Formats: sequence, structure tokens, C-alpha cells
Amino acid sequence: MSDTPVIELCNVDKSFGPIDVLHEISLKVKAGEVLCLLGDNGAGKSTLIKTLAGVHAPTRGEVLVDGKSVKLSGPKDAQKRGIATVHQFGGTYPLMSVGRNFFMGEEPTKGFGPFKVFDRKKANRVAVEEVQKMGITRITDGDRLVGGLSGGERQSLAIARAVYFGARVLILDEPTAALGVKQAAHVLRIVNEAKKRGLAVIFITHQVMHAMTVGDHFAVLIRGAIAADFRKGERSREEITDLMAGGQNMAGLEASIEGYMETHNGHPPKVTTA
Repeated sequence: MSDTPVIELCNVDKSFGPIDVLHEISLKVKAGEVLCLLGDNGAGKSTLIKTLAGVHAPTRGEVLVDGKSVKLSGPKDAQKRGIATVHQFGGTYPLMSVGRNFFMGEEPTKGFGPFKVFDRKKANRVAVEEVQKMGITRITDGDRLVGGLSGGERQSLAIARAVYFGARVLILDEPTAALGVKQAAHVLRIVNEAKKRGLAVIFITHQVMHAMTVGDHFAVLIRGAIAADFRKGERSREEITDLMAGGQNMAGLEASIEGYMETHNGHPPKVTTA
């Protein structure tokens, strides 16, 4: 595998008007590597995820993909470059089937011209095959409603979908939060499978044990800045926990940002830099 990082942030700052949220963030992740981004609630993880996913443009600094500086124009642009973000429960729709969820927005069809219809049989077959490739063998029926799956299985479905549609960078936002021990173990197994397939994985969490189970590279985010950056084995669980506890909660700040954005019709204002 190439030593060139698949995705990299270089000295990235992010401000919303007068509010500074991210400060000189420099991170990189290579193919077949899991970068664990650790931080307590309100540490700035959400803003960093949105910057990686193309929702927010950096105020300063740059994003590199395969060593080349890029300007992500939005989430669809990020997806075209192979950057996929999976949020809690994978953004799945409980009242739709496994096959429908898997191909949401990319539905296979059969027939010709105005007579094309959704190819349910193909969608169900591919969805089940791809989820089982990721090690989740309990899903055998593509017509099954996603609402009947466990949280871990829903995450697995979303990750399998991202891989099938060409993801090279997988951003997992708190994938094990609110899951039981068995369900979390399913998700961690999927993360390792994605790593084996050569994907670059960014695993965002505040659960140290889950991070240590799958991580190769770790970064601790406190008050919007990288407080520590280290490789597997260089810090103990207790040291990492102490680092995370050293940051003041940014919940009030993030609430201020949300209020500020609401006054601009749900969008951050344009920021002019010198």
C-alpha cells in the first residue's frame, strides 16, 4: 500500500463568524489504517467530521486527498472522492427493507424507458451478500424491515453500503454509542474488516476501550485542538482517559454556534480572511 495518506488535514482552522471552533488541526490516515479521534462531548468532533465530509469548508488550512489539495464543495463532492460518513444507526430508514435501504438513491432497475421499475430481487440479493461479506450472517432476507435489526446490524448495513459504492475513506461517527456489548462487538468487527480491505477508517468515539480495540493511530481532541497524537501502544488506557478529561466541555460553545447558524437560515456565514 502507498505511504501517501488517503486523506489529510493540514493546519485546519474553522470559525463561524467570531466563534473559533477548530484550531490548527493536522491529521492524516493511510489506506488500511484506523485513526481513532477521541474527545469528550463538546470537544469539537462534530465540526471536524463535517469539515472532513465537505459540509463545512475550512476557514484556514487545507484538505488533501491522495496528497493533492482539494476544495470539497459539499457532501456529494466528498462522496465522489470516496469519502463516506456513517452516523449513528447509519442513517437507515426503519420502515423500509434492507434492500431498499442499501440502494437508497442508487436503485437498480429493470425494464426499458418509461417502463423501468425497481429491481427488488437484485437489490435484496446484493444487499444480503454484501452485509454477509462483512461478517453479519444473521441477515438473510432483503425484504426484512430495517427497524427489526439491532443497532449493530444497522451500522453494519450502512458500512457495507458505503464499501459497495466505492468508499475509500470511512468516517464513523460514534458508531458504538448507545449499543450493548454484543452489538458494539459487531461494529468493531466490521471496522477491522474494513481495515483488512484497505480502507482508511476515521473512528470517532469517546469510548477509550473501543478505540484501543481497533485503532492504529490516535488523536485526542480538546476544545477544538489536538491535545495528543500517538500510535498504538504509546499510551495506556488511563493516560488516554486522563487526557480526555483535561478538556473543558464545549457544549455551550456549540449551542452558540447552532444559534448563530440559525440566524443565517441554517447555514454558516461566509468568513473573510486576510
